[in-house]
Amino acid sequence: MNKFRSLFKPRIGILNHYPPRTLNIPKSYFKVKRIDNYPKISIVTPSFNSFSFLESTIRSVIGQNYPELEYIIQDGGSDDGTIKILKKYSGSLTHWESKKDGGQACAINTGFKYASSEIMAYLNSDDVLLPGSLNYIAWYFSKHTEVDVIYGHRILIDENGHDIGRWILPPHCRYTLTWHDFIPQETLFWRNSIWEKVGEGINESFQFALDWELIMRFQEMGAKFVRLPRFLGAFRVHQDMKSIKIADTVGNHEMNILRKKYQDPNISDRRLEKYIKNYLWRHVILDRLYNKGLIRY
Repeated sequence: MNKFRSLFKPRIGILNHYPPRTLNIPKSYFKVKRIDNYPKISIVTPSFNSFSFLESTIRSVIGQNYPELEYIIQDGGSDDGTIKILKKYSGSLTHWESKKDGGQACAINTGFKYASSEIMAYLNSDDVLLPGSLNYIAWYFSKHTEVDVIYGHRILIDENGHDIGRWILPPHCRYTLTWHDFIPQETLFWRNSIWEKVGEGINESFQFALDWELIMRFQEMGAKFVRLPRFLGAFRVHQDMKSIKIADTVGNHEMNILRKKYQDPNISDRRLEKYIKNYLWRHVILDRLYNKGLIRY
């Protein structure tokens, strides 16, 4: 009975699905799509004492070999060897600096002041992009000029870069997003035009739900979202990650601020499950089809 029930249990939101295994990337991800005019893409990485994972993050970005890339790293004054890594890759970076700042959101905003691109994103210093992602994103945006914001499925990796899980997401649902944020931040890219409409900035009062707050402003301005049929990035799970350390305190507080603004701050867990139930069922169906090999991403 427990095994039967597990077949219908959602796996998005869970940070470990199976024992570590080698991360395998489909060969199709390495095929370059032809683009007549490559749009410039700006990526900002905020960092602070990220020595353990930062080099992997940098290599995942510059290793894309995307011809119109602005890569900016804004460090908060690290003292753990991060500066040595930044100097090592300085020739591949559009800009980098290390100085005390007001936290993650402040670092992202500061970094974007050096950006001048049509397409924007930020990538945290422990996450990575998957091969071919920037080419695919640029190709999609160039073919779908009506789309403002895109994101993809998520791979979970451990401290050693091994595959420990996958989030298979249903197509975008505006209603569900007002109750809960399932969008993998490391896969999120948007046009500069929608960024300008929402005020050109991350809300610096947020420490945990800053990406959800930005996404909701995009949605308020009528942005067209699309969940792409592809894994775009990998989210690293480790003991020092913010998603674990402050999720139950700062995280819950900030998420309730957003639910208060867009829905109901006092909603019970049971009622919240009711409102996102249809979205989770669509996830479960796609997840099972994917794991059976009946659909591929």
